[in-house]
Amino acid sequence: MLKQKTHKGLSKRVKVTGTGKVKRKCCNGGHLMSGKSAKKRRIIRGDAIVVGKRAKSIRLALDR
Repeated sequence: MLKQKTHKGLSKRVKVTGTGKVKRKCCNGGHLMSGKSAKKRRIIRGDAIVVGKRAKSIRLALDR
């Protein structure tokens, strides 16, 4: 039986924490920030937690 390979593109975008949660960067923070409020910019600066079946599939793709 072959080993499962790590999905390299996904491993550059998400991080699995020590407790098994999946962290990702918030969306809409690439450009056009001057039109967004300061509160929105602060929220975008932080990280988001992936939950549910999507997190499970990410962990499988990262082989964790």
